[in-house]
Amino acid sequence: MEVKDTQRASNETVANIEKDLRYISGIIRQKGREILSNYKITPPQFIALQWLFEEGDMTIGELSNKMFLAFSTTTDLVDRMEKNNLVVRSKDPHDRRVVRIHLLDEGGRIIDEVIKKRQVYLEEVLTNFSTDEIQLLQSNLMKLHQEMR
Repeated sequence: MEVKDTQRASNETVANIEKDLRYISGIIRQKGREILSNYKITPPQFIALQWLFEEGDMTIGELSNKMFLAFSTTTDLVDRMEKNNLVVRSKDPHDRRVVRIHLLDEGGRIIDEVIKKRQVYLEEVLTNFSTDEIQLLQSNLMKLHQEMR
């Protein structure tokens, strides 16, 4: 009987963690959209620019896979970003048949600014946490992220 009680408590704990993570994700997404409303990019463009910012140049196919979007959707997204001087298409120096998407300075500037504003928001949220609580949260989130990969 005790094993079942322990298992039930564990299931409840997992359910609560999942729920909290879902709510946190929604709040972060909403706050991110509020921040983005001051810029000339859409949330999908932000995600694309963020991938390019973090991983460097990539093909439309690679970007499509990262964003879980159809190739044609990603092509349209890149077209709009290129018109706004956020990215540029360039031939791969090692294989001229391959076209890579390159992040331009303006795209990098926007990503850097938005990420810094998101970090300021998180810093404000963490003001009621002790240094130990923040370090434990960071450690546990890193461990969770590694396990999910």
